[in-house]
Amino acid sequence: MAGPLRGALAAAVTPLRAAGSRLDEDAFAPYARFLADGGIDGVLALGTTGEGILLRPDERRRALELLLAGVEGRVPVIAHCGAQTTAETVVLAEHAAVAGAAAVAVIAPPYYLLDEREQLAHLAAAAAACAPLPFYAYEFAARSGYAVTPATVARLRDLAPNLVGIKVSDSPASAVAAYLQEGLDVFAGSEVLLPELPGCAGTVSGLGAVFPEVVAAVVARPTPEVLAQAAALRGLVSGRFVATAKAALGLRGLPVRPDTRPPVRPLDDAELALLRAALARLGY
Repeated sequence: MAGPLRGALAAAVTPLRAAGSRLDEDAFAPYARFLADGGIDGVLALGTTGEGILLRPDERRRALELLLAGVEGRVPVIAHCGAQTTAETVVLAEHAAVAGAAAVAVIAPPYYLLDEREQLAHLAAAAAACAPLPFYAYEFAARSGYAVTPATVARLRDLAPNLVGIKVSDSPASAVAAYLQEGLDVFAGSEVLLPELPGCAGTVSGLGAVFPEVVAAVVARPTPEVLAQAAALRGLVSGRFVATAKAALGLRGLPVRPDTRPPVRPLDDAELALLRAALARLGY
């Protein structure tokens, strides 16, 4: 990686097939080219949009390798390695460092309400596993079930010298702003919040997985028209995000199937028809 990550990063989907039971390996390269051609500055692999938490460790390793091969070095790839256990997270982080990821990101494990000592131990172990690769914490209280607070992030900096930033998928903008600390890069999960967050390094956007050119425009030239377009598209796909994102990619002509990993289900015919009509109204 030539320098610190900045700008518009796409939180990529993971192409699947056979009712979501297998990786769709042939779809990775054209999808990766689509993202790079869309003007984004980087890719987050296997995050919330990428169904990472639902995939087996071997699938996650292979998916990262396929995405890295697909981008052909055109943009950096951050590997999301968050998993339910510290041991599995460490193994994934070690692999990401060897495979050629530009950085590693880790969300706090869901289900158990971890206290601060547990959070710090888990995140510090993940950071050590990929060191000296840059490490990002991933804060998303709605998914983890609890927050990794700004104070905890500040303490993590003493334990993980390679901690360089954090992705914050919370809202509103004030919730993201609480994490802005000197020397720490903060990426907002929602690109439409960026005008309210001048201190942010950029966005890691699920919308960028489907409309990379729109998210790139939000970062480069956030005019009222561009922001309105992004808000309209985000409202369209925000309900059942993963399934809608994959269906929208197919409607945009990408060889990405609608298949999702159960228990997540793909859109049904009625939902797909509504999505097709809504995209047409927006000019897609």
